[in-house]
Amino acid sequence: MLSYAPKTWTEDDVEIAITHCGICGSDIHTLSGGWGPVRPPLVVGHEIVGIAVKVGVNVQGIKVGDRVGVGAAIQSCHHCKLCERGDENYCGELLWTYNTRYPDGVKTMGGYSTGIRANQQFVFPIPDSLGSAEASSMLCAGLTVFQPLRRYNVGPGSKVGVIGIGGLGHYAVLFGKALGAEVTAFSHSPNKEADVKKMGADNFVVSSAGFEKDWKRYFDLIVCTLDVSTGFPLAQYLSTLYPLGTFIMVGIPDDAMPAIRAGNLTASGVKLGGSSVGSKREALEMLDLAVKHDIKPWIQTMPMSKAPEAVELMRAGKARYRIILEQDLQELPDASHL
Repeated sequence: MLSYAPKTWTEDDVEIAITHCGICGSDIHTLSGGWGPVRPPLVVGHEIVGIAVKVGVNVQGIKVGDRVGVGAAIQSCHHCKLCERGDENYCGELLWTYNTRYPDGVKTMGGYSTGIRANQQFVFPIPDSLGSAEASSMLCAGLTVFQPLRRYNVGPGSKVGVIGIGGLGHYAVLFGKALGAEVTAFSHSPNKEADVKKMGADNFVVSSAGFEKDWKRYFDLIVCTLDVSTGFPLAQYLSTLYPLGTFIMVGIPDDAMPAIRAGNLTASGVKLGGSSVGSKREALEMLDLAVKHDIKPWIQTMPMSKAPEAVELMRAGKARYRIILEQDLQELPDASHL
């Protein structure tokens, strides 16, 4: 088993014994080199839940023995305007949970492992009523789609389109419904219709067929979770937005997005944008929403030692709709006695 240096300890940090880690599409993009050259050693994984085993004296709201989680980001500057207003996830000095380096040169390593250290701003207490396996994928897949739903004020009366029903897309359906919106799911495959209806979706559209005329000027917000390619019908989707509506990308493809004309945006005043991982404030709000509405993601679990096989299942699109790795590489501390 690979050994490596953890983050240099500070009294603002929490050390976590990892019990669960979800497999994200980002892991696959990174491992395949799609987002750039792989620089070994590399440990991926950023949907992490575990037990706090060491807590710095400056840390607030977390104690040894608590269940906590870490998402896709792990450090920021803490003093810029964005950090000070609670938008640390857009800090110019943001570090990702794996494959980046701290200023002292220590490389960030992810959650397919036995432990991790993180600054308290990027450590989220897990509510007692949420299972660890259920909570783990919320910390990236869930939070990534929750942010645009929240920031664009989705609520009763909103009409939301969700493109792509996978790990992220199924959360967009679950959270969109919990916030009170009418949710329409777009999938290239008709075999997901029964699933999304069970998740609460109001409408299901097979995106491989013509659809724009039936949904013209309909949606207030569209969240696209796909790794779109040049053949993706972006202009047609933009035409389904109600005037002044917004199309948000949360999928990050390896290649360039499809080209569009300026008129696709100006004719109805629609906006094309993107969204990254959420802030700690948004993560805590999302976890509260999950508790309040008893939101349960659709997951399957596998042992941490089977990570290579699990990654291949994800790569092949066979997960329904997230694979969570459960720790079997070491004996875990008993949180009830800490």
